Amino acid sequence: MSVYMGVFSVRTTYLKVYRASRIQTYSSRFRRLHSHTGPDTQRPSFGISFDIDGVLIRGGKAIGGSPQALRRLYGDDGTLKIPYIFLTNGGGVPESKRASELSELLGVQISPLQVVQGHSPFRDLVSRFGNDLIVAVGKGEPAKVMLEYGFKNVLSIDEYASFFKGIDPLSRYKNWAFKQNNEIMKNMNELDFSYNVNSDAVKGTFIVSDPVDWGRDIQVLCDILSCGGLPGKEKGHQPALYFASDDLLYQAEFPAERLGMGAFRIALENIFNSVNGIPLQYTSYGKPNPSVFKNAESVLMQVASTLNGNPDHAGGRTEKENKFRTIYMIGDNPAVDIKGATKAGYPWFSILIRTGVFKGKDNHPEYPADMVVENVEEAVEYILKKEAF
Repeated sequence: MSVYMGVFSVRTTYLKVYRASRIQTYSSRFRRLHSHTGPDTQRPSFGISFDIDGVLIRGGKAIGGSPQALRRLYGDDGTLKIPYIFLTNGGGVPESKRASELSELLGVQISPLQVVQGHSPFRDLVSRFGNDLIVAVGKGEPAKVMLEYGFKNVLSIDEYASFFKGIDPLSRYKNWAFKQNNEIMKNMNELDFSYNVNSDAVKGTFIVSDPVDWGRDIQVLCDILSCGGLPGKEKGHQPALYFASDDLLYQAEFPAERLGMGAFRIALENIFNSVNGIPLQYTSYGKPNPSVFKNAESVLMQVASTLNGNPDHAGGRTEKENKFRTIYMIGDNPAVDIKGATKAGYPWFSILIRTGVFKGKDNHPEYPADMVVENVEEAVEYILKKEAF
């Protein structure tokens, strides 16, 4: 690995995105795209929340008739007529980029407001860690995600590890990492603010998406977390640790399920506890946490308010009138999607499909859904018939 000691700099080019301003900005943009022209448009009393992997997409390809299903939620003129969002434990890229990717893949216009990822709640931690040195872990662009949320001093774990000679004793055997190291060196030349890795402690570590190099990442995280944010120094108070989700398994392109962030958390926790003799302290977000579903309901109401072009007053409805009678959660993972919707309670209604983690003939015995169908197209068909819409 490339080695840097002493003073380094941290990116400062970031978007000051806070929760309220983000929703307002996205709502305004979304309203221009999808506003109905008539002031008396009747907003549906239901909304839909889609999981992504194993429901709409698998291995980077649309599945289960997902493009056709989503098109049914729009009018003939392309305006959105039924409010829906994507509620996923996945991530690794900013919501704006994910919305663009989904729009291209699924053939409909999707706003960043409609994308709620596992790490989306991290933006609420800017007030606590906004000016501190933090490390972002995972595939994709974890540091960019955190910068866009408003964190000022962010390093990816790849960048952070490159400052410590020998921190990964197996790096010499990782030929695939050489190209990555060249990119890291290029990025280092573009940094601005100064920090000293030997004296400035990491205050927070964020597992933004599925880690790529488990061995290296567990080693470096153990160093950070056991030494007060200063690897190689004396034992100290553990910095904060956050996981974007806790999925043990998820459905990817391979026929059998793949290990998710929850599996990585189990590995890190067991190793940390064994080495240090004290329990690892951490916070996990993502489904099936009921707070995720509560936040999703709020986002859905924001999306719904754009249907008639009046996000501030939600089409003249009172707050009580603006509530949904039913929110449908369409997912493939009983222990995540269905369990979460069940725990959230009213107004959630769970629909389990068989194109992802779940492949059973009957309902799941431990986390039964309100309805089981083959794929997302059948799920949307069921909803529209049930709602007579």
